[in-house]
Amino acid sequence: MLDLIATALAGLIGLAVVAMGATGMLKPQFFITFGIPGTPADDPVLNHWLTVKGGRDVGTGLMILVVTLLGTASLAGWAMLAAAVMPLFDGLIVLRAKGPRATAFGVHFATAATMAVIAVLLLLA
Repeated sequence: MLDLIATALAGLIGLAVVAMGATGMLKPQFFITFGIPGTPADDPVLNHWLTVKGGRDVGTGLMILVVTLLGTASLAGWAMLAAAVMPLFDGLIVLRAKGPRATAFGVHFATAATMAVIAVLLLLA
């Protein structure tokens, strides 16, 4: 039962990350709330960098989905734990830029923690 729950949660995380990345690629302004203050939404260079972030998220989400669906629970757990490093660093970037602590902790670090918990569940399954 733990295997089924952990796999379903991992699949949901993978789908959510793909959806966020695709939205960010199609509409880069979606990521303006990333947490870095003073970023003008109409800056074309910024929009290109935000599109890069969207592509990274799509790739990460697909990786999570593929490993979750085709690999073992253990492999999916380790992949999820490795992928959790990305939102962790996103939060550190926000803090370093003196962005909103609520965004760093409530979005990025919370995402990393959720992914780490799901990784542990997969590893225990």
